[in-house]
Amino acid sequence: MSDYGPNDRRSNSEPLILPMMPLREVVMFPRSIVPLFVGREASIKAIESALADYGKKIFLATQKSPEKERPDSEDIFAMGTVAKILQMLRLPDGTIKVLFEGLYRATWSDRTTDLIEGGEYPLVRVSRVREHADQSTEGDALVRAVHESLENLSKINKKLAPETILAMSGIKSPGRLADAVMPHLKVDFKAKQDILETTDPVNRLEKVYELLLGEIEIVTIEKRVKGRVKTQMEKNQREYYLNEQIKAINKEMGREDDPLAEAKDLEDRLEAKEMSEENKERVKKEIKKLKHMPQSSAEYTVVRNYVDWVLDLPWNVYKPLDLDIASARKILDEDHYGLEKPKERILEYMAVQSLVEAIKGPILCFVGPPGVGKTSIAKSIARAMDREFVRLSLGGVRDEAEIRGHRRTYVGALPGKIIQSLRRCKYNNPVFCLDEVDKMSTDFRGDPSAALLEVLDPEQNVAFNDHYLDLDYDLSKVFFITTANTLHSIPPPLQDRMEIIRLPGYLETEKLAIAKSFLKPKQLELHGLKELNLRFSDNALLEIIRHYTKEAGVRNLEREMASICRKAAMRLLEDNDLEETVQVSSRNVSGFLGVPKYRYGEREDRPQVGVCTGLAWTQQGGEILMVEVVLMQGKGKVEITGKLGEVMQESAKAALSYLRSRSDVFGLKREFYKDIDIHVHVPDGATPKDGPSAGITLVTAIVSALLNLPVRNDLAMTGEITLRGRVLPIGGLREKLLAAHRGLLSTVLIPKENEKDLKEVPANILRDLEIVTVDNMDQVLEKALVCPDSASIFCGRADVAPLSNFLVKEEYQRPTH
Repeated sequence: MSDYGPNDRRSNSEPLILPMMPLREVVMFPRSIVPLFVGREASIKAIESALADYGKKIFLATQKSPEKERPDSEDIFAMGTVAKILQMLRLPDGTIKVLFEGLYRATWSDRTTDLIEGGEYPLVRVSRVREHADQSTEGDALVRAVHESLENLSKINKKLAPETILAMSGIKSPGRLADAVMPHLKVDFKAKQDILETTDPVNRLEKVYELLLGEIEIVTIEKRVKGRVKTQMEKNQREYYLNEQIKAINKEMGREDDPLAEAKDLEDRLEAKEMSEENKERVKKEIKKLKHMPQSSAEYTVVRNYVDWVLDLPWNVYKPLDLDIASARKILDEDHYGLEKPKERILEYMAVQSLVEAIKGPILCFVGPPGVGKTSIAKSIARAMDREFVRLSLGGVRDEAEIRGHRRTYVGALPGKIIQSLRRCKYNNPVFCLDEVDKMSTDFRGDPSAALLEVLDPEQNVAFNDHYLDLDYDLSKVFFITTANTLHSIPPPLQDRMEIIRLPGYLETEKLAIAKSFLKPKQLELHGLKELNLRFSDNALLEIIRHYTKEAGVRNLEREMASICRKAAMRLLEDNDLEETVQVSSRNVSGFLGVPKYRYGEREDRPQVGVCTGLAWTQQGGEILMVEVVLMQGKGKVEITGKLGEVMQESAKAALSYLRSRSDVFGLKREFYKDIDIHVHVPDGATPKDGPSAGITLVTAIVSALLNLPVRNDLAMTGEITLRGRVLPIGGLREKLLAAHRGLLSTVLIPKENEKDLKEVPANILRDLEIVTVDNMDQVLEKALVCPDSASIFCGRADVAPLSNFLVKEEYQRPTH
């Protein structure tokens, strides 16, 4: 610093030490005077130092990255301008306004040696840049061209002062002229830096000339655009003024808006609609009424609302269909496990639709217990077909007008829910789900199920007539899906219009697959858990299914899994270990969910007399049904308990009548029943039970008690009994066999006519169970009763004795077949 003090005077070629102030998006040129606002602390210190110690001289260089608050040496361009501070003014906000005059170009190219740490601001060693000679013929030509362009620019750009143009017109040097023109051009700072670093005066002026021509073109276009915008604004202002006058006139006449303009807008919208000519004529008459009505009248509002409703409907607006069968099958399988029948029916419809474009939308009715996925599969169908989905809940609807709308004569009349839903949908071919169609009721206002007859009839819904619209509306392209829990509350005419598809309750194996593939990932995501945080074993899921839920669907199963997820999340936070793995097994499920809520039937541990295992179907799935029979001395009284329904009580009476008619075959006295009382009981007495399928179970239990022969404990049976001993078919075979499999039974007796239903039973159940088909009661007893020597009940041995000798004939003979 001693060799280059601030007051040293050196030749022009020798380096000079000066404070440096980086500029942001500004390039300082020699011989130009520029005011700048300075706010950075280091820059203010550099200016103060220049005023105090360096003869008001300072080195100005531009930053490469304007956003940097404290630029490094690599962030500043190598060439800048040595400037003189002409004036400084401190502002109230702490910043200063400085007027700089550019003197000459300078560089500090050697960053490692030229940058001297100045403490609060940088000091740099700068070297003046010598410029080339600028006197040449080409330079003179460029000077003339630039002067002409400046005159043209001053004519179209009024911001450029005439004094500035006059001052620049006297400059004949190409280099000086280029430096004088650049501050007045609106170009990027990088382009200005390029001009600053061009030391050849002619080349520099040539670049400036190119930028000047570009500026003239931009200003010309800008002027033209402004003129066009101004003309449009003047036109808009004129129209606005006239419209305000019209509004004032209408207001004096009691009308807020111009009814003629509104009517014209409605007519234009009507012409754009693809409606039948008959419907268009009806709407045109309503619009014509509007033209002659004051807007303040009540009738105007009624007519206007009606026209708006008609014009907002998607008349013949159809969404293009995606009929890719493979993609649709994939989507259906992704969203739902099982449910093969509805999936197959949808794919069949899509296949036919791709061949025949004019096919009418099918009308399906999904019937099944709650929670099996009736509504959700309707959503999946819409996604698979790339259609809009509309859902309308009919639960509790008791007014016919909810379906068909109110007539316009009523105050506040509206179209029915069908039309309202289509208006929101904006397409005329959605998948339309009518949920809980079996929950509608009837009162003095009408029967909504009768109104649905037209909606759900493919032959009539081509011209569905809503009471409010009073126009024929085409619903034939709508894909209607209804859902119901039972069919008995749906009127037969309505059932006849729908294709019934039954969705049975899920089997345990299906619930297990759904829990693993669908419910677990969903709940983990909802509770912010990762796959490694919570793991369910298969036995744990089966434990939850069997002992904590009792349902046909999976809603409660999902709730129980959500409860475990919440407890797992709490454990992770309490242990402060988000990578911990919580294992859920059959042993610790009760620790998460508490005491088991339900139990499922299991087989007896040994064969017993008077106890027979039956199979029952419920909406929650199959169940094991134990039938117990006790004999007592009495006077022929028969007691039937266990909260049995009428059909099941009749089955018990039919079983007793069959036994009395076959008393000779069993070696019983003809009037054996007069000396005993028979008590038939089905446990789990709080649960209602009904149905004919326990007939053969009742007969077997009573025969076991009468003959004192135990019934196999590893065998279950189901079938209806007739007075002649024939075994009739039953329903719910799939669920009943699953219950037998779950209860660890090995053999199941089923009616011969139910053999065809075994196709719907999972293969693993058929593999583990011995299925025996029977036609008559003799075959049932041969398989079910256990003789002392493991022979059949008809072995005829004397030691196969009934419970009481008073029941046996004096001469017992072997029965014949």
